Amino acid sequence: MSKSLFNAVPRNYKTIRLIILIWMTFVIMASLSVGGIWLNIPNVEMLEHTARNLYFHVPMWFTMMAMTALSAFYAFRYLQTRNPMSDIRSRNAALIALVFGISGLMTGIIWARYTWYEGTNIWWNFDPKQSMAAVQILIYGAYFALRGTLDDPQKEARIAAVYNLFAFVTVPFLLYVLPRQLESLHPGSEGNPAFSEITDPIMRIVFYASVVGFIALSWIFYTQRVRLSSTSATLKSIEENL
Repeated sequence: MSKSLFNAVPRNYKTIRLIILIWMTFVIMASLSVGGIWLNIPNVEMLEHTARNLYFHVPMWFTMMAMTALSAFYAFRYLQTRNPMSDIRSRNAALIALVFGISGLMTGIIWARYTWYEGTNIWWNFDPKQSMAAVQILIYGAYFALRGTLDDPQKEARIAAVYNLFAFVTVPFLLYVLPRQLESLHPGSEGNPAFSEITDPIMRIVFYASVVGFIALSWIFYTQRVRLSSTSATLKSIEENL
């Protein structure tokens, strides 16, 4: 078995995974508590109990950004070393980022439907943050489409790594900088109060705990994917050498 497979996961992986799962259990319990039981949320105007989506929707975008950064780091490492393991790590980090990005977009669409567009049939209104997020997802979707068009594994890894670095450069602009310069219904844009101004401190405590938890959860998914891809690559190499 490839040595890189065992290097993909720390020795105390099971303990870390258990801690993360317990952490997320408490986050979910806190986010769903109602009727004064445990951590009830304050009444936020218009949002009401849909404000609980803050604990899921926004952390998913933080998680996507963290995973795209990790993916770009290993893309850079691959261009430096041509180590196939760096390509495996980069590819799987991008995959996890894409999954969380799509999840963030879907939870945002549902949230908007039952707050901003309540009483209408509108699900999508090209709000700048929604549109920029959709573009970001398409950029990383194109990353995998690009990989699927190349037959030479080394050429695929090299071109994908270069594309990945350019894709990562767009992340802060599309998900943060540009949307804040345009009129939007999202908090913090064009005179709209930020969530820190309209939410109770207890909500921010749960929110930050959720951000940490979701990023940690993505690390579990990422390491599992790396182990699977590394094992598949090892088995394929063995078959080719038989």
